[in-house]
Amino acid sequence: MKLLITTAALAGTLFVPSSTNEPSARSITAAPTTLHCQVPCGIYGDAMRIDMLMEDCATIEKGMQQLQAMDESEAPSKNQMVRWVMTKDDHAQKIQTMVASYWLAQRIKSPKEDSAGARAKYRDQLELMHQMTVSAMKCKQTTDTSHVDALRAAALKFSGLYFKAEDLKHIQEHHAGGHK
Repeated sequence: MKLLITTAALAGTLFVPSSTNEPSARSITAAPTTLHCQVPCGIYGDAMRIDMLMEDCATIEKGMQQLQAMDESEAPSKNQMVRWVMTKDDHAQKIQTMVASYWLAQRIKSPKEDSAGARAKYRDQLELMHQMTVSAMKCKQTTDTSHVDALRAAALKFSGLYFKAEDLKHIQEHHAGGHK
């Protein structure tokens, strides 16, 4: 039974036999998730997560620009407005979820050494993650693109503290000039 539940959890569906001897069964489907595993699998793409964050920023910014343009229109499409708000908010939520479930829960670790430099780096990384979370929240609240700029700046500053030279070079080449 333990193997069945474990396998079902991986597949996202659990079939529960009915309480009678009937051949029918109930299916319990778990909500799909986009989170990375929280077991020590060793398959992480930290630089890819920054790429994903930057792509989310570009989508949020485009949504904000579209909404600003619709605000200036005499007869904006309410359907398109709603869709852009939902898209913008969805991508901001993706950033908040990634920060909490990936970076804070799995990747940023308190320093093992008790040095001022290690503690300062840890504190700075936490502060930048908080800035990203708050900026993403503000992206949901407004169409002010300065919040997207703040998100990008915090992500790039965090990258400078977190990544080794090779990954940092990739991130800077692709994202330091804004969005690509």
